[in-house]
Amino acid sequence: MDAASNVGFYAPSMTSVRRFSDWLARRPLLVDAAAVTVIAPLLVVTSFDITTDVTSGPVTPWVVAVVLPLVLRRRLPVTSAVAVFVVAAVQTVVGPALLMPADLAVLVSLYTVTVYGPAWAGRAAMSGIVAGASAFVARSAVDGQLPFGLSASFAIVISGLAVWALAMLRRARRDTLDALHDRAERLERERDQQALIAVAAERARIAREMHDVVAHSLSVVVAQADGGRYAIENDPSVAGPVLATIADTGRSALTDVRRILGVLRDGPPDGTAADSRSVPTRTAGTHPSGRQELVPDAPQPSDGDVAALVEGIRRAGLEVSVEEVGTPVAVTAGLQLTAYRVLQEALTNVLRHAGPDATARVVRRWNAERLVIEVTDDGRGASSTQLSAGSGLGLPGMAERVGLFDGELDAGPADGGGFRVRVELPLTTAIPQTAPSGGPL
Repeated sequence: MDAASNVGFYAPSMTSVRRFSDWLARRPLLVDAAAVTVIAPLLVVTSFDITTDVTSGPVTPWVVAVVLPLVLRRRLPVTSAVAVFVVAAVQTVVGPALLMPADLAVLVSLYTVTVYGPAWAGRAAMSGIVAGASAFVARSAVDGQLPFGLSASFAIVISGLAVWALAMLRRARRDTLDALHDRAERLERERDQQALIAVAAERARIAREMHDVVAHSLSVVVAQADGGRYAIENDPSVAGPVLATIADTGRSALTDVRRILGVLRDGPPDGTAADSRSVPTRTAGTHPSGRQELVPDAPQPSDGDVAALVEGIRRAGLEVSVEEVGTPVAVTAGLQLTAYRVLQEALTNVLRHAGPDATARVVRRWNAERLVIEVTDDGRGASSTQLSAGSGLGLPGMAERVGLFDGELDAGPADGGGFRVRVELPLTTAIPQTAPSGGPL
């Protein structure tokens, strides 16, 4: 039979032994009671044979009295030890003159109370051993057996010290295991808390993304729909481009929403991991013209999509001028998304709240350390009563995004009227580029 076969042969038996040990460990009172029931009769017989020629006093009551408290040695270690030590002390004074085998219960109690009892109980039990040995020396001297009493007392103290040292090692190991268990439980709680925090952060991120996408897209759609309604009455030829803008904006919003909510899916049906470098497409539906339309699962918006964002705002009817100052640099994807969303939210607020015939000006300043984005308008600004009609998540959402990168946000009425949003974002990972990404605006 080879080694593998031996392992397979002994595995069931090892499992059974472990299960039986665990079962016994969960029932200390039963185990101790069974042990006392088996050992007590043997100690009675042994003690009677030893003391027959030494004393004529009864032996059985002493044996039972000193051994019986061991039933509770692990359930009530201090109480059990006190009972054993009291019986042993009384026996030393008025009981049989010779040490009985049952007196080993004192060492058992010393071990148990040191391991399972409070720290002071072990020291008190060891002191009791020393006191008992001294009392035994005194009685031996009274009975004329001083040499025997000295040697027996020395053996008692040495045995007690050995048992106490062993019990201290066992207690230290037990405390170490308890500390490890506590640490493992604490780490599990911290892990669960971190998971909850991560879920809350992800929900907040998705909420910010959904707010930015939906608020921007619906603002453009509403503005175009209002314009289209008047165009149909006065110049029907303008209604076509307006409806096309509404359709394009709606499709773009649906794509963004699908991409954002895609993180809530478990993954591809076949279980393979998606490659973040690829941009897969899927059939989104059938276009009114009869052709099938493929909507890409595009990556998150970046700095290169700013031109398309500004062009969409212009098509919605808002005059926007863009000025780039400095040399654009390449930054992390997260910082690009933050810069894009901040600009998107600021322009959307202008479109919603600035009023008719308002214009906006966007300035992006690049330097070696920071990207500064300023969006100002000449509309109604903070005095607009429509500001209270929004969801109230725009500016807090911008502040949260900017705060993630240790940036600064300043939003309020602009000098001379209108509203101004100014954001400073540190460029933590910047690589100079020779031309702006995404082309001229």
